[in-house]
Amino acid sequence: MEKIFEQILWNSRLVVLAAVIASLAAAVAMFYMASVDAFYTISHLGNYASPALTSVERIELRSTTVTHVVEIVDGYLLATVLLIFSLGLYELFISKIDHAEGSESASNVLMISSLDDLKSRLAKVVMMILVVRYFEFALGMNFVTPMDLLQFAAGIALLGLALYLSHMADKGLDH
Repeated sequence: MEKIFEQILWNSRLVVLAAVIASLAAAVAMFYMASVDAFYTISHLGNYASPALTSVERIELRSTTVTHVVEIVDGYLLATVLLIFSLGLYELFISKIDHAEGSESASNVLMISSLDDLKSRLAKVVMMILVVRYFEFALGMNFVTPMDLLQFAAGIALLGLALYLSHMADKGLDH
């Protein structure tokens, strides 16, 4: 009875496959969406060199393009989070990926050895998403009062501090 229960308990980890498959599908969807966005953003840039554009229209096109590029980077980063999450869950709960361990092209980023390792890698990518999002927010920001500029500067300082602390935490783990 105990062996049967333990076998059922051990095999219950396979329920994680649902999260692995869903995360992988979402990652593929995000890569697709970001790639389509990149294609259309690049295809609209043919007008940028047009002599028919006024300088105001060119500035507007440039501003819109930069905003779209930031959104594309954000999409790719989110897709990367989902991919790392999917691979990490699989390696932690189901099985090591034999093909990745024997491959010379396998990146250490994709090899997960513990839940803390997965959490750390995801935190780094989420931090990068937040930096990109802040940059995207800053592109559309209008500074009306000196307090607006001060809050913007404080946000940049906090982002810098967060990046520094995450870098120092990584250095502490290496030693």
